[in-house]
Amino acid sequence: MCVSGIICSLGLVKISLYTKWNTLFSLAIMIIYAPRLVKILTNNFAAAITLFPFILVSEEGYKENIVLINHERIHLRQQLELLIIPFYFWYAVEYLVNRIKGMNHYMAYLHISFEQEAYLKETNPHYLKYRRFAAFLKYL
Repeated sequence: MCVSGIICSLGLVKISLYTKWNTLFSLAIMIIYAPRLVKILTNNFAAAITLFPFILVSEEGYKENIVLINHERIHLRQQLELLIIPFYFWYAVEYLVNRIKGMNHYMAYLHISFEQEAYLKETNPHYLKYRRFAAFLKYL
């Protein structure tokens, strides 16, 4: 099933609906197998990317990777807290500041507060149930 002609030509052909994740921000998330789009958006860097309300994965099997999906769900929560668009601006600013400080691409990425929270908490499947609002701030 294709979402549109443009999306299909980029490789977005399989859509899976994920379950609700908690009562505070209860919503369904869609995990989309989109290898070409993930490659384009991340310059072939990431296994997945979250663009609210979607999680795009680069390999079919990643849809079942609990740790990866939890990492991306944490990003969904962060995006909601910042009302989506400001999240992307803040993310880019942190990355650019890290690069100006002399970090290479990978280190600049790892030092983004949103990524620090997501990486540290991705293995805890219950994290989003007790996570405090704007928890990423403690990683600044």
